[in-house]
Amino acid sequence: MTQVPRPHDPPPAALVHPVRTDRNPWHWLLLLPIVFPLFTVIYNRETPKLLGFPFFFWFQLLFPLLAAVVTTLVFVKSRARSQP
Repeated sequence: MTQVPRPHDPPPAALVHPVRTDRNPWHWLLLLPIVFPLFTVIYNRETPKLLGFPFFFWFQLLFPLLAAVVTTLVFVKSRARSQP
């Protein structure tokens, strides 16, 4: 005869998932590569030039590198904090 679980019985341990939280202060750094390029007033100029490119263009080319560095930093720091 099969035993039918009653509604007040706790679920089996295999079905219970640990509560995961993504509230980590390091995640705030991910806003930097998103918001910083929106302030064109900071880099809207021609000098200094780098290899003939005005500052406006070569500074924008740094944003993907900044995004990669910040994303890697946040990943490493939040990973290190979540592991025992």
